Formats: sequence, C-alpha cells, structure tokens
Amino acid sequence: MTPTPASPHPSTAGLLLAAGGGRRLGGRPKALLPFQGRPLVEHAARTLREGGCDPVHIVLGAAADEVHDTADLAVYATAVNPDWAHGMGSSLRVGLASLAGTGAGAVVVCLVDQPGIGAVAVARLVAAYEQGADLAAATYGGRRGHPVLFGADRWADVAASAEGDRGARAYLKAHEGEITLVECGDVAEAYDIDTPADLQRLR
Repeated sequence: MTPTPASPHPSTAGLLLAAGGGRRLGGRPKALLPFQGRPLVEHAARTLREGGCDPVHIVLGAAADEVHDTADLAVYATAVNPDWAHGMGSSLRVGLASLAGTGAGAVVVCLVDQPGIGAVAVARLVAAYEQGADLAAATYGGRRGHPVLFGADRWADVAASAEGDRGARAYLKAHEGEITLVECGDVAEAYDIDTPADLQRLR
C-alpha cells in the first residue's frame, strides 16, 4: 500500500474570537445571537472548519457557561478569557496561547460578529498560506479586513502587541509591507453586528 504523501505545509488552525459582551446590543453576548436558527458562534466556527482550518479554537468570555450550555461546540476546542471586558486584544492573546502545542503552522483569525464572511473567504486565506504567505489578510474592494492569517513564527509578537480593542491592528500596521492581500469582496461581506440596527442582517 502506497503511503499518502505528507502535506508540504503544517495545518492551518482557525481561531474564533467570540468573547464580546455586546455592550451596544444591550449586553447580549454576540456568541448567542440567533442566526439561521442556531447561536451565531456555531455558524462562525463552522465557517473556519469548512474553510479548511484544523484545529479550530474558540475564545469565549461573556456568558461563557451559557454559551457552552446552549451552543454545540463539541468538535472545537474552547478557551475562556476572564478579562474579555478589557477588549479583543486579551482574547487574541488567550487564543494564540491555546494553540501552543497543536503543531499548526498558521492561524486564520475570525470574529464572531461577521456572519457575511463564509468558508470560501477562509479557504482563500488558507490557500495563501499554502502558497508561501505567513501574513495575509482578506480585502474587500481593496480595503483590508478579516479574516487575517498569521504564521506561527509571528504569534508571540502578535500577542505581545495585542492591547485593548485594537487586537492585531498595531502589529498589522507595523508589518504592512509584508501582508499578502487576498481579495474576497466577490465572495463575502465584512459587516459587523454591533448595534440593534445591525440585527436585521441575521434574519
């Protein structure tokens, strides 16, 4: 029996940041917002998995116990950020730390409140890594957004620069010339669910 040749690249992990408390939504945790009959966190995690990410890790925070009890996350690894109220940066640090030891060569980072980004956009980021990129970002009409991909050699520096609600913004700005831009505007929409008016997009 001929052995299956090993992939030239380690796997690409997925990291879903789903810790936010939905302050502008009246304190409704974004992970639990209903979307297509299920909690939004399930859709976002499935997007990463179907886009080719393995493993997929999820960072929870606000109402973490309720999210665990309500959403079907059995096939994913979860980590809880006790400092979620301090902003996205702390969740990014928790998520990257949770990936230590997985052997992943890169990670695609998605946000739970962007349901317009589907598996095709994630797959384009994974393909960029497989073609040699170790820092990549989706663009929409040329404007940079999510998902974002970081090679494993960059994780420590990304985590060190992640502060407040800025997430990886400072790192990306400092390394702007190294980013492989992956146009996804033809297959995805990068809107956020931030305010009550945005909830109509979840119907």
